[in-house]
Amino acid sequence: MNETERTVLGDPALAGKPTRARFLALGLVTVGTTINYLDRAVLGIAAPLLKVQLHLGPRELGFLLSAFSYSYVAAQIPGGILLDRLGTRIVYGFAVGFWSICTFLQGMASSFVMLLSCLLGLGAAEAPCFPSNSRVLGAWFPQGERARANGVFSLGQYFGLAFLSPPLYWIEDRWGWRALFFLTGAAGLIFTVFWFFLYRDPQHSRSTNRAELDHIRSGGGLVRPPPPPKWSWRNMRLLLGNRAFLGAGLGQFASNSTLVFFLTWYPTYLASAQHLKLQTAGLLAALPYIAASVGLLFGGWWSDWLIRRTGSATIGRKAPIVTGLAMASCLLLAGFVHDIVAVIGIFSFVFFGQGMCNLGWTLITDLAPPDLRGLTTGMFNLFANLAGIVIPAVIGIILGSTRSFVGGLAFVSVIALLGMLCYLVLLGPVRQIELSRKPSA
Repeated sequence: MNETERTVLGDPALAGKPTRARFLALGLVTVGTTINYLDRAVLGIAAPLLKVQLHLGPRELGFLLSAFSYSYVAAQIPGGILLDRLGTRIVYGFAVGFWSICTFLQGMASSFVMLLSCLLGLGAAEAPCFPSNSRVLGAWFPQGERARANGVFSLGQYFGLAFLSPPLYWIEDRWGWRALFFLTGAAGLIFTVFWFFLYRDPQHSRSTNRAELDHIRSGGGLVRPPPPPKWSWRNMRLLLGNRAFLGAGLGQFASNSTLVFFLTWYPTYLASAQHLKLQTAGLLAALPYIAASVGLLFGGWWSDWLIRRTGSATIGRKAPIVTGLAMASCLLLAGFVHDIVAVIGIFSFVFFGQGMCNLGWTLITDLAPPDLRGLTTGMFNLFANLAGIVIPAVIGIILGSTRSFVGGLAFVSVIALLGMLCYLVLLGPVRQIELSRKPSA
């Protein structure tokens, strides 16, 4: 057997028992996602001190907290196209390296303009991250394992902040806010080296055998991705006109709105509204992230269990997400209690629910046409991250006008309720989207 055949089919000598190379790929995207969310959330942690040193008001701070998402959203479609053309390994690897440089440079910022420029670069570079993660899951995991795999890598959204918040607040208290950016930027650059060294798609991996490839393929894994079609605006218009895609995209915007609040304004809320010191805030801030981590794993397990029990991807994917959005809509309650234990309890309940909503990334993997996976997930991520533009800015405006967080909490809660309607009414059955791409007569 020649080298090409071994690479594609696996070594027959190892064909009896499936290898587990897919879990190495999962581990890499989990670490990458952890670094990704640390890099985008560290500004929120630094905000209470940074705003004083750079003389920023609530509106200016709100704009900075949303600036990342302007370029992040704008780069979603180009990022999806690059993924379809160049593949996950190249695009994701260079993206991590560039966004880590942008994070490091934020630690050198001495003005609003310099910090804004770094944030715009960070957003553009991070754009391919979640489409890449979705592509890795679609390539490496059969459908019956994707929800749990999604739960594991999505832990990176919360794990870093859940367990690193206390030391990060301690570092900020001891060495200042700039040290946070230097530390997280350096971690990303180190990870870039490991990514290029270790990651390969299934058909190019030397660590997988025929049995594992057959296992992946039997469950709908994209072992041999078809060549992407030539880019056309028509493909994008067809997706935007598809009811299932719109329901999933708008629903993900709703669930991501809650996440954005925790990534941006939550540390400032603890420092300003609850008057907590940095190290105390770090310990309390970790609890909702831990709850979200548990919710994320529970949502993935529940989804796979429902699919096995009912045989319905529609029930298995929708039920955890709708339940999670119902829990997220309770965010407003935190505005009417003053005991810090009760506030953290409400936030933990809400964030547990939001964690279950990360199943949306598994759902879009089920929906995406195989030859448009990069474009579909890129556009899906665009919908989701419009929340990063809207939520920080609106909360900043409300806070600047009312000097209260209550209006902002109410705004996010209403969006969660609207997201429930999108999944229940607009989405329809969960099945692979079939687009009519025949040329017009």
